[in-house]
Amino acid sequence: MFKKSMGSSGSREESDGLELKILHMDPQEMTFLLVGVGPRLANAIRRAMISEVPTMAIDDVVILENDSSMYDEILAHRLGLIPLVTDLDSYVPREICGCGSELGCSKCTATLTLEAEAKDAAITVYSGDLKSDSGVEPVSKRIPILKLAPGQRIKLEAYARLGRGREHAKWQPTSTCSYKNVPRIKIDARRCDACGQCVTVCPKGILGIDGSKLVVTNEMACTLCMDCIRACPISPPPIDITWDRDSFIFKVKSVGSLSLERIFRESCRAIKEKAVEMSGALSAL
Repeated sequence: MFKKSMGSSGSREESDGLELKILHMDPQEMTFLLVGVGPRLANAIRRAMISEVPTMAIDDVVILENDSSMYDEILAHRLGLIPLVTDLDSYVPREICGCGSELGCSKCTATLTLEAEAKDAAITVYSGDLKSDSGVEPVSKRIPILKLAPGQRIKLEAYARLGRGREHAKWQPTSTCSYKNVPRIKIDARRCDACGQCVTVCPKGILGIDGSKLVVTNEMACTLCMDCIRACPISPPPIDITWDRDSFIFKVKSVGSLSLERIFRESCRAIKEKAVEMSGALSAL
């Protein structure tokens, strides 16, 4: 179990030998430092955030009327890719719901309707035109769905259910989920003449000249590309770049279906459930 505390540089959660520190967080993007884990667990967390966290997405569409130039199949595909606000506490996955209905029930399915008509001029139908009484609605109201020419009409019912990214990309809660090892940069000031060539080639601008010394301005931003070492005219280079094997910087962007904190916690829950399941299977052998 994690214990949360607050430090001068951000929020932090700690456990025995394990540390999680929030470096940056806003509603759409989070960067955090994870210390005390190996690459296997770090990658498991990344994969779980992408493919194991359930979100809502449109999976069935009943098209009652479509006079547009867009085929029904393409229209249904576009609807499925619209990110939806997800309430994990109000719905259960359809596979464990006891309703037995092909289109689900109110416990496992949210219904959205769309009805639009172009009368005297062409119009663009947006995600905001999808109507729902359940609170499951598009994350953004400005996602274009299709265009209707004068006299054309569209009317449909869409059914959203919980799913996971391993089934289809439309259920992925993240648009970006990546990590890197924490970089460590050391400069031998006795051998470095501060010529500035490494400063020029650094793509992230993490090196600078302070007076007559080469300094590191933002170690965490280093991508370990080693361009600075290759550009150094001194052999061997006075710059040494390594990385912590058990420390990782994660960068996660949400599509808006779930909060970033909920995405992380659900990914940890999924890993724990899989570990318990594996332990039970091994015990049964």
